[in-house]
Amino acid sequence: MIRTIDGAFRVALADLYYLKRNLLIVLITILVLPLLYFISFAYGLGSTVDNTDGVTYIAFVIPGIVSLSTLSSCFSTTANKIMLQRRFYSSFDEVTLCPVSSSSIVLGKTILGIIRGLLCAAILMILGLLMTDDFSVTLMLLFTVFVSCLTYSLLGVVAGFMVKGPPTFNLFNSLVILPMTFLCGTVFSVSMMPEFLQKIIWFLPLTHTTECIRSAALGWEFPWVSLLIVLIYGTVFFLISRYLLEKGKV
Repeated sequence: MIRTIDGAFRVALADLYYLKRNLLIVLITILVLPLLYFISFAYGLGSTVDNTDGVTYIAFVIPGIVSLSTLSSCFSTTANKIMLQRRFYSSFDEVTLCPVSSSSIVLGKTILGIIRGLLCAAILMILGLLMTDDFSVTLMLLFTVFVSCLTYSLLGVVAGFMVKGPPTFNLFNSLVILPMTFLCGTVFSVSMMPEFLQKIIWFLPLTHTTECIRSAALGWEFPWVSLLIVLIYGTVFFLISRYLLEKGKV
């Protein structure tokens, strides 16, 4: 395990140098979309909604935007980086020639996405603390945010390994990421949807990360089943990524 983690950080070293050189630009780019959601829903729609599930709408929507930010920043960062390295710079082949395990390569490629997701979530959580007393930062909240970042970074690895170029990536984004963005209870309660659609939404991972983050932030009863489902999704994404890498399908 230690050797795998050490190898992962060696794989991620170039990405970490990139982050260090472009930290301000990275922060601006990853915060634009979440802040737009924050302003439009927390301030715009929030002023017209009295409460949702027993709390103010602002308190309800902030954890949802934190969850959404982990998906958007972690997935796009990881998938785009791998796609560019594979299809345009041809530098990913050099990584596969390094004396590190497939697990180290997969985990190493998630580290940049995880860091970007955590930075974005941290800023949004600070804003949440300033905006409402119902929102609180707990150890369980930090843990679930990290698990969410890891899971969606691993999903980004899967997409980065599978897509053949920008058209395929845009298709994956439209069919998988975009529906989760609007349907998984980030800005409104899933209970407002038709019953048949709720059953479909329940199978999407963002639904469960949103439930975990919201419950941890608002002091609700924690949905351990949802956390288990998120961990299962993360494990499946990891195994798929490693399989694609070991079978030479990257």
